[in-house]
Order: sequence, then C-alpha cells, then structure tokens
Amino acid sequence: MKKKKTNLLLTLAVIIMGALVMTTFNSCDKDDDPAEDPIASFQYEISEDNHLQVAFLNFSQHAETYSWNFGDGNTSTEENPVHIYDGPDDYEVVLTATNRDGVSATFAQVITVDDPFEALARLAGETSKTWKLYRVGSSMGVGPNAEDARIWWELFNDGSRPCLYYHEFTFTRDYDFIFDDNGSFWGEDAIFGGENPTDVHGTCFEATAANMLNNEGVDVSAWLSGTHAFEYEPSTHTVTLNGMGAWLGMPQLGTTGDSNVPVASKSFQIRIEEHNGYDLMVVSYTYAELYWDFTYAYYHDPALEPEVIEEPDPVEDLETITPTELGHTFESETSFDHLGAFDGGSIITVGADDPTDAAATKVGEFTRTADQYQEAQIRVYPEPKDILFDNFTTVSIDVYLPSTNTYDPLTKKVIIGFGDVHGDGGNWWQNLIQYESDELALDTWVTVTFDLDSPTYSAVVDGQTVYDRDNLDMVFIQIGGGDHTSEGTFFIRNLIFE
Repeated sequence: MKKKKTNLLLTLAVIIMGALVMTTFNSCDKDDDPAEDPIASFQYEISEDNHLQVAFLNFSQHAETYSWNFGDGNTSTEENPVHIYDGPDDYEVVLTATNRDGVSATFAQVITVDDPFEALARLAGETSKTWKLYRVGSSMGVGPNAEDARIWWELFNDGSRPCLYYHEFTFTRDYDFIFDDNGSFWGEDAIFGGENPTDVHGTCFEATAANMLNNEGVDVSAWLSGTHAFEYEPSTHTVTLNGMGAWLGMPQLGTTGDSNVPVASKSFQIRIEEHNGYDLMVVSYTYAELYWDFTYAYYHDPALEPEVIEEPDPVEDLETITPTELGHTFESETSFDHLGAFDGGSIITVGADDPTDAAATKVGEFTRTADQYQEAQIRVYPEPKDILFDNFTTVSIDVYLPSTNTYDPLTKKVIIGFGDVHGDGGNWWQNLIQYESDELALDTWVTVTFDLDSPTYSAVVDGQTVYDRDNLDMVFIQIGGGDHTSEGTFFIRNLIFE
C-alpha cells in the first residue's frame, strides 16, 4: 500500500509540473503576440458649477498608457483627467494612447470653454437681439465643406433676392425665438420649384398663408412669422430651434438634411464675432457632402446698417443668333460651329485618342471632377450670344462610357441641357431645360438623340422647350449624374444640332 501511495504522489507531481510548464509556455506565447493597435478616443463634460472645469472621459481601446495635451500648455498622464482652464477660449485637446508594444494613436478635438451666461448674452443680448442677413459682401452660400464654403453658389445684397434681407430673427433671454417675415417671402427652388413649380417660384412674394403651398401642394405657412423656442449649448456652438416651422438660414435646411415641409425641430452651429458697432453671426449646416452657411448682423449702432438694394443692376442683352449649323465634334479646338467656349465643373479636353482606336479621328475626353452638381458648359465663341433654335429639331451626341469607372453612384446616363448664364446672374439652374437619356451600354460608342420639343425636365414651366425661350446662351453636358462628387472619365464626339 505504501508503494502505491508513493507512485500516486509521483504521478500527481508530474501532472502538476506539466501543467505549470504548459501554462508558462502559453503565457510566454501570449506575451510574445503583438498587441492590437490602439484606438484613441475621448469625450468630455464641462462642469455645471465651474465652466472652466472639464472632465475628460477616455474611451480608448487596446492601450495601457495615456498622454494628454490640453491645448493650454498643460499635460497629464491620467486615464480620465479633470482639468481647469485659466479662461474662456477654444482649445485643441490631443490624447495619445499607447499599447504595451509602444505603438501609439492620437485623437484631437477642439473644445470650447466659455461662460454660458456671456455666450447667451452674445446671442440674445441683455433682453433680446434681432439678427438680419449681412448686407455687405456675401451673405450666404453653399460648398462641399467649411474650408470651401460658398464656392458653388453665394448670395449678395444686389437686388436679386431683396426680401431675404428684410427678414428679422430675434433671440430673447427668455429663450424665445421670433421670426418676422416683414410681409414678404422668397420662392426657394427646393420648396416651390421642381416638377410642379408654383407661381411664386424664383421671386419675392407676399407672405400670406394662401401663397405658402409647396411644389406638392402642401401647406407650408408654418414658415411665416411666428414665435418659437430655442436652446443653446455654447460648448458645441449648437442652437436648436423648437416649434413647427422655426427656421434660420433657409427654411428647408434641417439638422440632417433638407425638407420641403416644416419640421418641429432643427439644430445648427453658430459662431459670433464682435466688431466695432455691430456683431456678426455665422450659421452653418454641415451634411455629408454639403455645407451651407449664412452671415447675420446685429447692429449696436443702427446707422452702420447698409440699405437693402431693391433692384439688380440692369443686364445688357446679348446679341441673338439663329444659326443653321451648331455643334462641336471635339476633334480639335477649331472643329465647331459657334459652340466653342468651354466652362463648368466638368472638363472637356479636345483632340483625345478614340478609346476604341487610337488611329481614328480624335474625340473629346470628358472628365468629371470632385465638384458637386457638375457639368461641362459650352457657349458661343468668342463672344457669348443668345441662341434661337428655330432651325433645329434634334440634338445628338456620341458617348463612350468606360467600364473602368465606378458606376455607383455614377450613373450610365447623359444629359444635354440649356441655361441662361448671362441673364440669370449665375443662377441659370433655376431656369434650365434638359434632356436625359436612358442607361447606356459600356465600352462602346452610343449615339444619343433628343427631340428638342420633348424635354425631360423644365425648371420653371412644365413642358417648356428651347423654342419658348429667347435667352438661352449655354448648352451643358452632364455624364454620370448629379448631386454627388464621384469622379470619372468618359469620351464624347459629334455634338450636332439638326
């Protein structure tokens, strides 16, 4: 019996030693595995009792050590530090998170430290402040992002939309938001235009409930004068308007996108600059591929407020031509009839190799850039002229769509359209006429022909054709669709009116 007990003890010892060895080997193997790359991230909370005190909440992953730079010359290695700033300002806070292998990742965020009462006073004054569109320089516009704000379109106090400059937006210290339309409203395209445009589209009109029907016949009178409520979060520069139809900037703009009907709430960012005798407030809406902003003014000294320009400067009429030949082959810089001046967001390069046969007649290379709503524009060369299309019944173009492009969201369609660049003050798209093809085959030349008396879309009058207009000075070509920034390369030849 004693021998059996000894053997049992030896067996147990061997098992235990083996387990320890395996554990040691496994531990070594685990430690030798490379650590996962760290991800740095944080959020923050500003103290309600002390607006200079900020608590940072670390949400980093796969990290063991942390280094904070608070943007004011102070640092910390705590995981979740609390920092007190010396005064109000914007500070760029940088967190560096490092894993056990010494691999680091950083995350930076600009935070605003401000006295909420002083911030509210800048927006709403001691009792209230009334803001109007700034009447000097550009007052609103749209672009792809904040860095390129207003590069696609901008509005000036030039008489083109005078009613917008009379609108008043008042913020009170009681958190009331009051809009006064002062009797007039603007017929914005996104609301009153489209396939079923109303009589008020593209003009200032009397601000009555009877006139406030959108392009779908829906009552949008909640956008007229009214009192609503607002919230303001200075640390994020966020204003939220609460109340059906409350708006600032443009009525259709909302927290995450457009709506052609009133909504109950919307949020946006603001920045207020204090100047001598007046304040400026920039209101911005940021979407995935779109950025709108607006400049409003409050005058401590009313004498500094410029007058509203009621009428635009008269535009000298262009000479009108009625050609019997019109078009461009894109073979060379001179292979055109009248239409020889290029412009627009898309680029046409003449004299390119035919993608199917480099020895064949040269063609045009059509390059989509990263601009949104882009097209290639063609006007009469060398001096712009209005074109009457009485001698033509069709327009055609040969198009080659390479399969090397990514056709999502690019479409496989081509559009030929017409606009008035000269007379519409640059807003030609609000009064365009266009023709859109079906989807085209890839990697082959396709001839697309449109009957000029059957447009796909007329922006102002449904069914309006080029024959109904005497002010069309531009032909445009769009390939791949609009409303996105996808790039692409295509080929065109033989734009012909017959």
